Amino acid sequence: MDYKAIVTGFLVAVLLGLIGFMLPGIGHATAGLIGGFVAGYMAGGGLFRGGVHGLLAGALSGIIFALIVGVAAVIGGTLIGGPVGALGGLGAGLAAIVLALMAAIPSGLAGALGGYLE
Repeated sequence: MDYKAIVTGFLVAVLLGLIGFMLPGIGHATAGLIGGFVAGYMAGGGLFRGGVHGLLAGALSGIIFALIVGVAAVIGGTLIGGPVGALGGLGAGLAAIVLALMAAIPSGLAGALGGYLE
């Protein structure tokens, strides 16, 4: 495992994702693709190795973002609806984690391309 490649791809995805909030044309999907490509390219070693590193970079950024959204949803749900709102926020957080993992798949594919082109 090349952790430097994973962390670099993660940081690229996060930074481009933050820019995606300000510039809607870039978008979050593009940020994940570029981050996965960077991780795969840095890791090198072909399709599989690049794909694994791209997938890990995309999953890491997605999970961290989903956890932040989940904590905010639980706090907001608790403030608005008490214990029932907290359960709703917890459900929203779990759904965000599942969606983040599904969104990591394109990062893995871009990482495979990056590993192949390296």
